[in-house]
Amino acid sequence: MKLKRSLSRSGSLAAIGIATALVVAAPAFAQSAITIDFENTPGYFHAIADFYNGGTDSLGRSGVNYGVSFSSAAAGLSNDALGPYYAGAPSAATVLVAFDSSAVMNVAAGFVDRLSFYYASDASTLDAVTVWSGPDATGTLLASASLFGNAGLGCSGPAYCRFDLTSVMFAGTARSVSFGGNAGNVLYDNVSITTVPEPATFALFASGLLAVGMLKRRRHG
Repeated sequence: MKLKRSLSRSGSLAAIGIATALVVAAPAFAQSAITIDFENTPGYFHAIADFYNGGTDSLGRSGVNYGVSFSSAAAGLSNDALGPYYAGAPSAATVLVAFDSSAVMNVAAGFVDRLSFYYASDASTLDAVTVWSGPDATGTLLASASLFGNAGLGCSGPAYCRFDLTSVMFAGTARSVSFGGNAGNVLYDNVSITTVPEPATFALFASGLLAVGMLKRRRHG
């Protein structure tokens, strides 16, 4: 009988420990801040595609799986022997450029609060970057960012030699960003978002809370 009670108590303590760990980790489960720096993506105008989505880019290379994918019009650009094309990017190896107005970043789980990025633009452009509630720039327009023609201001070298940081706030959950404004004439780098958790993460957290509740009822019973 003592052994049975001891095992039961040990199991209860272990369950409490697991559940408590889940509760303590709740803020980490709730949101995850990521920065997409485009390093190691295709060199000269090759599609980024699923490089950040557990798949590959158009050259067959894979990166970190953030659950973020890009349309075929969103490409990586790096300086090469025919360049340089740009300078001063916060992460120098590769930047993002849009082939045309259909260049979109999709975030399957969604993201919240704010979109931040660095850019170099050859001309001022209203609503150059737009944030949408649905995939592929569909649903409700949640926010837009207008860009200043900054590419060559106060710097020398390539035509695109200055990158400025900007951000837009929004309410609700976004699932895509269009970078198609002034396509082909703006370079982007270090795109930062805060993603929401996957459903499986919610389920894990909920199971921890349920375990705590059951243990409390058992002890009071």
